[in-house]
Parts: sequence; structure tokens; C-alpha cells
Amino acid sequence: MALQAGIVGLPNVGKSTLFNALTQAGAESANYPFCTIEPNVGVITVPDERLERLQAIIETKKVIPAVVEIVDIAGLVRGASTGEGLGNQFLGNIRATNATLHVVRCFDNDDIEHVDGSIDPLRDIDTIETELLLADLETALKRVKRFAKVAKTGDKNAILQHGVAERLVAHLEAGTPIRSTLDEWTEDEMGSVIEAQVITSKKVLYVCNVEESCAATGNAYSELVQAHAAKEGAGAIVLSGAIESEIAEMDDEEDRAMFLEELGLKESGLARMAREVYHLLGFQTYFTAGEKEIRAWTVKAGATAPQAAGVIHSDFERGFIKAEVYEIADMEALGSEAALKAAGKLRIEGKTYVLKDGDVMHFRFNV
Repeated sequence: MALQAGIVGLPNVGKSTLFNALTQAGAESANYPFCTIEPNVGVITVPDERLERLQAIIETKKVIPAVVEIVDIAGLVRGASTGEGLGNQFLGNIRATNATLHVVRCFDNDDIEHVDGSIDPLRDIDTIETELLLADLETALKRVKRFAKVAKTGDKNAILQHGVAERLVAHLEAGTPIRSTLDEWTEDEMGSVIEAQVITSKKVLYVCNVEESCAATGNAYSELVQAHAAKEGAGAIVLSGAIESEIAEMDDEEDRAMFLEELGLKESGLARMAREVYHLLGFQTYFTAGEKEIRAWTVKAGATAPQAAGVIHSDFERGFIKAEVYEIADMEALGSEAALKAAGKLRIEGKTYVLKDGDVMHFRFNV
């Protein structure tokens, strides 16, 4: 299951610096707007110490963590929704993602010009949010027009789509991002919202990009962003793009750990960001473990055993018979699957079993 988050923000806020660091892509970022002409997609791993715990017990050839795909989208400017800058070309790239990483400039640096001439995180957030709202409004108005004629014939689907589009228009004209209205839609209506690829329906994680000296503590700018995020129920993290770039160039894990410790940090900001994105989208992890590989698999919270099996292959879900499930702590205590079975710690679960985060599973299926 591919999780994809798009990095958005004004030009020169540090988006591409962060992208290059988290993917170790090594691409140069220029000090001018629109240096990213095509969206770059990178894959980052979700840190999970449970993989190491399993690997300490089970000899395996490789370990595969869960991942999040990150799309680096060129900086938007005021007027993007009407074609300013690179306009709708990049708004379209945002629509395909699952969540939005909104990078906000929270540092002073006279050598890096701000597109609006001064540092003001809340103004910058408002600029981006306004452009996304206007882009969504254009989409919703087109859907109102598209379904209006067919809805008059009594077609039930067209009536649903038309009604949802009209409500979207009302919210967007009022300046309300659709993510703050999600509780009011029925399942069928939500399907229409998803089909419309409404940008402001996506969950947001604000990424406060601060100078190196503030990476551990944040600063007055990041405090403004965190307060804004809390008010709207969004997430927010503080990191330093400059630090993340330095870490990305270090090959030795011990060197990285010492560098972070000197800065008063327990882990890199990008590790925290990857984890936050994963949980922001409401996903959890289960594991498969054997001689060939130990692997983390991504499922929506609340997934059943057959649905989890389907993440590996559709045949696994279609022909699901049962799942053998155990907990990592039990494996650590007993040391082998044979011992787990003998102790009654290897459970047999059926089609109605709802996964718990961290389950280790083997699937039995027949097609």
C-alpha cells in the first residue's frame, strides 16, 4: 500500500532541501522560485525498533521497513490557483497525494530571499491555504455544472454528486477547508469528496523549518505555527533543514548519533516526520517474519485479517482461510515459533479478526 504525502509551501522555505535530505537524492536546490520543474518522488522509511527486535531472534536475509512516498512539489505563490507562477500544473500534483506536508519558513536568513519580502509564518500559511481553497472551489464549481443536467432526470448518482458539489462550494466560498467538515459527510458522500480529489480534504502536517540553533527547542516563529496547528486540529513538528542535510551526508550511524546528541536531539527531524505522516493517515503496521525476510506491512487501523492479507497479494485476501498470529514480546520471551505453539501463544484467527498494531502474522489461503 503506497502512502504518499506532498510537500507544499512557498518558494525558498526549505522544501527541496528537506526532500533531498530525506531521500538522500543529492539534487541541488537553487535559491530562486520554481527550481523544481517536475515533481520528484522519493521513498523514506518509517523508523520502527520492532524490526530490530524481530531480527535479533529470527535469522533472515533482509529486513524491509514500512515506507512513505514523498512528493516534492514546486513552490506555490499567491495567484497559483489562477495560473500565477507554475499554477495549476502543480496543484494537480498535490491532488494525487494522501496528505499534505506544509513546510513553513521559521528562520531568518538575509541570504535567502523570501518571496513576500519578510518572514511571517502565519501569512505564508494563509497564502498557501487560500490558493488551495480557490483551486478546490474551481473543481467543485465544475462538478456542480457537470452533474446538474443529469441530476434533473432523477439519476440517483448524479443527484448525490451534484448535492455534494454544491455543499463543497458553500464551504469553500466561506473559506472552510474541507478537512474540518469530514464528520458531516455520509459514507457515500465521502466517496464523492474523494472522487473529486479535493486538496483541502487532506490531513495536514505543518513542518516548521528552523535554524540549526533552534532545532531542539523551536523558536517564536515555530510557536506561532504550532498554536495555529493546535487550533485547527492539525499536526506540527520542528526541524532544521540544514541539520537534516548534514545528517544525510553521514554514512556512519555512530557519527549521526553523536552529532544529534551534541545538538540535544534524540533522533533526526525527518525520522519524526516520517512517523508522524504514517500515523497522521491512520495507518498501523503488522509484520511477516521468516528466513527470507522480515517485513513491515501497512494497513489502515481497523483492518481485518483478510484485508491485511490482501496488502501482500489480492489472492491472499480472496482465498483467505486463517491467520497465525503472535506478539513480538512473546517471541522474545520464548525464542521460537515451536515454543510459541507449545505455550499456546501462536493464535489462530479467522476472517473477522481485527489487527492490532505490531501483530506478527502468517496467512493460510487457497485459490
